[in-house]
Amino acid sequence: MKVALAHHWLTSYRGGERVLEQMASLFPNSDVYTLVRRPGVKIPGLADRTIHTSRLQHIPRIEKYYRHLLPLHPWAARAMRVPDDVNVLLSSDAALIKGVTLPSDARHVCYCHSPPRYLWELGAEYKRSSHAARIALDRFAPMLRSFDFAAAQKVTHFIANSRFVADRIRRCYQRESDVVYPPVATHEFRADRPRKEHFLVISELVSYKRIDIAVEAFNRLGKPLVVIGDGPQRKKLESLARPNIEFLGRQPFATLKSHFETASAFVFPGIEDFGITPVEAQAAGCPVIAYRAGGALETVVDGVTGTFFHEQHAECLAAAVERFDPDDFDPAVCRAHAERFSENRFRERYVRLLKRLLESPQHSVRKSSPLIGHKQEVA
Repeated sequence: MKVALAHHWLTSYRGGERVLEQMASLFPNSDVYTLVRRPGVKIPGLADRTIHTSRLQHIPRIEKYYRHLLPLHPWAARAMRVPDDVNVLLSSDAALIKGVTLPSDARHVCYCHSPPRYLWELGAEYKRSSHAARIALDRFAPMLRSFDFAAAQKVTHFIANSRFVADRIRRCYQRESDVVYPPVATHEFRADRPRKEHFLVISELVSYKRIDIAVEAFNRLGKPLVVIGDGPQRKKLESLARPNIEFLGRQPFATLKSHFETASAFVFPGIEDFGITPVEAQAAGCPVIAYRAGGALETVVDGVTGTFFHEQHAECLAAAVERFDPDDFDPAVCRAHAERFSENRFRERYVRLLKRLLESPQHSVRKSSPLIGHKQEVA
């Protein structure tokens, strides 16, 4: 079989791109298709790969403004044509790349990080992020949802990055999926360093991450909190924060690693589809204090590798921090649990599932397929 790869866009190196990196390592001769590529962004394993971009790439400075041209994404995706000799497309998608045009007999296995949240469930949050986002979503969201839904019906098999996302795929697309957790570079961390007193947040500083809850909680507590990351909410959050809260902005991996390995606990107040940072914290032996929702329910073991707070407001988080005792958590246990989400485990699960899916008869590719008529985690 000839395999091609696809990813929504190549503008940074984060969790979605790590999935593409692992897929590329399994299929080293496969071309990659993407809507937009930012010059200079380096994805390990793709340096010598043929990367095909959409017609959007011809627009000057598109790497800065591609999100503002959201209404053009369906046109750009549909206009991308995978060659007729490709038998299988393996996509990594949280947007609309699933709508790329394929040969009629090709299979499409989509690793779905989430149906586009700005179209299906978090539109109000995204509208508040900018005036351009509000205009685009107010005018074009119905058309974009229609395109996304139709593209999802043409996908042969869905793989979800968590049970939380599998439920969203069912609600939005009326499709079932198997679950393969994304790869986390657990080998990059050590779990035996002495702990300091400060608590830690590492996040993009955007509204839906709810870092404002952490700032308000630690304002009340007076305990030291280090916030690493940047984004449109940074100035507002800094203006609210008291001196016990330190904002470091974006930092290199070495700094993130050091804080993961020495913080008293990692604070995770938002709702994520999966959430790589809590797993990275556990790989570093750092317990997690998380809001009880989303992917954290699948990555944090209450009372063993972390603890939950039950209502998404500062008072509840502050109470959880007050109850937290680092002596209740064994860094080695946190680390061992994080290994469930290692890069090796991802490759093993992904390959096992691909083998099963691609060996199934071609007639069993739609919603009635016995292989995708149930949701399960691939062990």
